[in-house]
Amino acid sequence: MKQKLLLLICFVAGIGFSQAQGLPTNPEPGKCYVKCITKDEFKEVEETIQTYPAYTTLQVIPATYKTVEERVLVKEASKKFVYVPATYETVDVPYVKQEARTDLKVVPATFGRDSRTFEIYPKTSGWEYKVLEDCPSVNKDDCVAACFVEYPAQSRDVSFTTLSSDASTNSVPVPEQTTTYKKRVIKTPARMDEIEIPAEYTTIKRRVVDTPARTETNTIPAQYQTVTRTVLDKKGGITTWEEVDCELLNPNVLPVFYELGSARLTSSSKKTIDDTLLPILSDSNVSIEIMSHTDSRGNDDFNMSLSQQRANSVVNYLVSKGISRSRLTARGFGESRLTNRCSNGVECSEAQHQRNRRTEFRVISN
Repeated sequence: MKQKLLLLICFVAGIGFSQAQGLPTNPEPGKCYVKCITKDEFKEVEETIQTYPAYTTLQVIPATYKTVEERVLVKEASKKFVYVPATYETVDVPYVKQEARTDLKVVPATFGRDSRTFEIYPKTSGWEYKVLEDCPSVNKDDCVAACFVEYPAQSRDVSFTTLSSDASTNSVPVPEQTTTYKKRVIKTPARMDEIEIPAEYTTIKRRVVDTPARTETNTIPAQYQTVTRTVLDKKGGITTWEEVDCELLNPNVLPVFYELGSARLTSSSKKTIDDTLLPILSDSNVSIEIMSHTDSRGNDDFNMSLSQQRANSVVNYLVSKGISRSRLTARGFGESRLTNRCSNGVECSEAQHQRNRRTEFRVISN
């Protein structure tokens, strides 16, 4: 729902300030003004429209047939292949049964005898002391003689075996051994002989189109109708100022009643609307906001929905009286705007609950 901006204009500034703000140029002290936007103006025009297009009907003339004879192929020509096997003959094929080789014969080594003289102890010499016999001195050392003795080297002959010739081998050739085996070889190779098999034909009868199907056309004219439609005659949107009673800018309670749990207006409520709201809407271009409320009894969501339906009922009734819906706004508040302490769970009298079950209106800018 488009938010409506409520304008309460009081004479508190000079004309120059009013003109700068786009306000009424000649306001009167103590008067209130509401900003209005002129509505689009429409007019009715007549227009001829096509309600059914012209079209063509078609009548089909079926095709006719005739019988013809035709020679057709029932078996295609083909080929047959006859297999002629190969013929063989037997031949001797030589091969090496055992390859030639070379054997080796060992010639043993030969030996001789020889000898050699070796010095087994070297030549030596040195001093030797001898005690003289029949030494007259009591001190034996007085009877000792020193002799320088030399001994010749000692030798020995050693015999040994010598190598005359080392071991070796002699090559002994052994010739190869040959023989033959029997082998069957192709004398004439296998082949395929090709034999032609002719095609087969027969004669058939069939029906063919003699004259093709065709259509005959018939044109049906279009149908027209004159209709009256509403078109835009003058574009609105011009801002004007309407003088209103200042009290109408605040929420005003309407003594509007409904059937229990229903949004249907009673006869007395419709009369209240006729006497209160219709004159305001008919004598000016102002817009009205309808606000419906419930008491706190019952389900909160149900009360919110019921209050919106009741506000819609007032708007729909005004529309049925010729008021443009664009000048009317319906808002349901359920039990969200109680005027006293009678909220959920609070015991109140019926009169206290009645003050909360109200429908209000106020003038708003459009």
